[in-house]
Amino acid sequence: MTSLDLDFVRSQFPAFESPVLSSHAFFENAGGSYPCRPVVERLHRFYTDRKVQPYAPYPGAQAGGAEMDEARQRLAALMGVAAAEVSFGPSTSANTFVLANAVRQWLRGQKAAIVVTNQDHEANSGCWRRLAEEGIEVREWQLDPQTGLLDPADLGRLLEDGKVKLVAFPHCSNVVAALNDVAAISAMARAAGARVVVDGVSYAPHGMPDIPALGCDVYLFSAYKTYGPHQGIMVIREAFGAELPAQGHWFNAGSLYKRFTPAGPDHAQIAACAGMADYIDALHAHHFGADAAADAAARNRAVHGLMRAAEVAVVTPLLDYLAARNDLRLIGPRKAEDRAPTVAVALDGAAEPVSVALGKEGIACWGGDFYAVRPLEAMGVDLKKGVLRMSLVHYTSAADVARLIAALDRVL
Repeated sequence: MTSLDLDFVRSQFPAFESPVLSSHAFFENAGGSYPCRPVVERLHRFYTDRKVQPYAPYPGAQAGGAEMDEARQRLAALMGVAAAEVSFGPSTSANTFVLANAVRQWLRGQKAAIVVTNQDHEANSGCWRRLAEEGIEVREWQLDPQTGLLDPADLGRLLEDGKVKLVAFPHCSNVVAALNDVAAISAMARAAGARVVVDGVSYAPHGMPDIPALGCDVYLFSAYKTYGPHQGIMVIREAFGAELPAQGHWFNAGSLYKRFTPAGPDHAQIAACAGMADYIDALHAHHFGADAAADAAARNRAVHGLMRAAEVAVVTPLLDYLAARNDLRLIGPRKAEDRAPTVAVALDGAAEPVSVALGKEGIACWGGDFYAVRPLEAMGVDLKKGVLRMSLVHYTSAADVARLIAALDRVL
């Protein structure tokens, strides 16, 4: 079985050459990953040679527009969707807010219900809950307060009466990190007549989504957490997008990727997102050979597998170490295979001072609630203390983890 070449991976990230960033082992990836070299180079090129109104009839504008189109087309191909189904926006929180407003109009006047969870980051919770102001019933799919997990049987009971029109849930929580079975949940919800919105922000860094396999209607994630610039990316399937009222300029309503973009997104950052596809293709070519270049979606699935296998191996010693301590509570699943490598722990005292102490030990991480107020409250975590969160991705090394464990020993 092919394994991830970490030296090659790290060569693709300028941060590892930075005298500022390379001084610390980086465990704050869930807050934002390092950008890969192709993204940095494309962003620099756009600001240097293309920073004009795109698509106009002169060379810089034509090149800029072409690169924006390239980003949408190539990311769509990796995820197995049509280019028009990929929308860019300033952030996932903003994209979700706009989507929720469209749903507000779509369901207005109906005797409808929606389902949200208390396992989510607030971005995929608060805006949906506010639909109750329109008389839409909001039902909460609650996590288990001990494990943090969502039980699909509980969702089944919420769907029984056929009133639910939309189910919103995370691919994985940014503090619990348990992997929800998106395909199974989507099938259950859609069989009950509901549309499905998945917050993939905390999962996509560990492997770009295969949207047809997941079966959801909307999948949202953040480019700045998937090795790209600060953009939110929303995949909305054409059938659902056509049902919802447009939120952009009325004369753009015929364009699916403009229907839910009320303000023009950052041109340079859209173009730079093609660098994310460059990176995935570079990983595939390096590990499987240029001649093994299947279609884009197949390349993405192969790279996804490489990333996940590397992460599972590297995070396991950290999970073992934390599970063996009796002075903290490990949030979420014990086994690496069952979770994303975003590891949160509740301590006896406040988490943020511990993150400060770890910073002095050469470890970059943080403490707090990470906008996951609802799941932490549901699990009985004192919000004044918060949790210490240590988040890995595929470029995290075993040496980084060993350094973290040694620092935790000294600090705790």
